[in-house]
Amino acid sequence: MPVHNRHGDRVDPVPFLVTAGIAFTFALSFGPIYGLSYGFTLPASLALSTLAFAVAAAIAYHQLVRRAPALDAGPLPPAPRIERLFYAAAAVGVLLVALTLPLL
Repeated sequence: MPVHNRHGDRVDPVPFLVTAGIAFTFALSFGPIYGLSYGFTLPASLALSTLAFAVAAAIAYHQLVRRAPALDAGPLPPAPRIERLFYAAAAVGVLLVALTLPLL
């Protein structure tokens, strides 16, 4: 099934699928454990983790599919792309450190 951006151009869905897969892994690996430790029931923890995954997937779809540049926009300059990649890597690093901290 082809995926289209807001301009009607076809978009490669692989970056979105990878991002959604990573969001699924983080949300449903760590979410229930943290929910249980904060006193939520297992169904509530799973529901909140699933909601967090759905929100992350919706944001990824909006950023990586709907807001993809038009085909006639030409190549993107490398500086903003590298800057976005750096910020994404820093965010994942902060998330990993935050998830490894012991729960208080």
